[in-house]
Amino acid sequence: MNGAPRSVRVRVPATSANLGPGFDTLGIALAHGDELVATTRSAPGAAVAVTGVGEGEVPTDETNLVVRSAAHVYEQLGREMPGLELAAHNRIPHGRGMGSSGSAIVAGVMIAAGLLESDPEAPLVLSDEQLLAFATELEGHPDNVAPALFGGLTIAWTTGQGPRFKKLIVHRGVAPLVLVPGFTMSTELARSLQPKQVPHEDAVFNVSRSALLVAALTQSPELLLEATEDRLHQDYRGDAMPATRDLIGELRAAGHPAVVSGAGPSILVLANGPAERLAAADLVAERHPEWRVLILAVDTKGATVEAIPAESPRASA
Repeated sequence: MNGAPRSVRVRVPATSANLGPGFDTLGIALAHGDELVATTRSAPGAAVAVTGVGEGEVPTDETNLVVRSAAHVYEQLGREMPGLELAAHNRIPHGRGMGSSGSAIVAGVMIAAGLLESDPEAPLVLSDEQLLAFATELEGHPDNVAPALFGGLTIAWTTGQGPRFKKLIVHRGVAPLVLVPGFTMSTELARSLQPKQVPHEDAVFNVSRSALLVAALTQSPELLLEATEDRLHQDYRGDAMPATRDLIGELRAAGHPAVVSGAGPSILVLANGPAERLAAADLVAERHPEWRVLILAVDTKGATVEAIPAESPRASA
């Protein structure tokens, strides 16, 4: 490495994808995220220190997903990545349907973006389109990485030229609640339970609910219960996570717009206002205390990266 070490701080929010009917298309960013500090070093490779979620479990060398994602950006741009020291404080639960892998990928992409922009020899600023493309190449689909990158409610789709997104502002009356169980769910297993074909009437049903859901989240939260109905994926995955399926049914029967968060097994409740959210939280706390209740806000910023100024010799003396 040439020159003095450089450091960047990255913050990445959790996400919830699908939101009921918006399978592989809709996602929302949640104010519950990971924070990482990456510092260049002269030695090659990477040394990773993890606190919080995943401590003692995730890789702490260059095989770490965050490091691999940063390396992917450098490789695609034909640049040599410097050695890294990475300190990660993780809050996003792993394997629970809150976008932990997508957020790790976004963290790596943002670390690369921050270091490339501050490169003293050849600074490079990446566009939003490039950030989304790099993250999608690693994740496989953009529905989780888009809200993690840009915040708010995102509609994501792919074209022959790559992934695209549209960010929308969520109505201030929407009050998210996430319910996290003690067990995990493999995204690969959840996807394997999907049929390759669905009945025509179910496809039409989900088209109507997806369109309604965009309106409900941005303009009319009172429509959220009907707007979160789904026939494409949740029922097919129900037997693999019966506790999730049953609690969603119980919440919806009580009038709460509950859906599987991502591939599950966590549950997202898109409540119409704080009072309805509190009622849903109370129901779960009273009847199902084994579920962790997270009362969250919508994250409107998405992932952020900032350069950390090097300490002056006098300040570090």
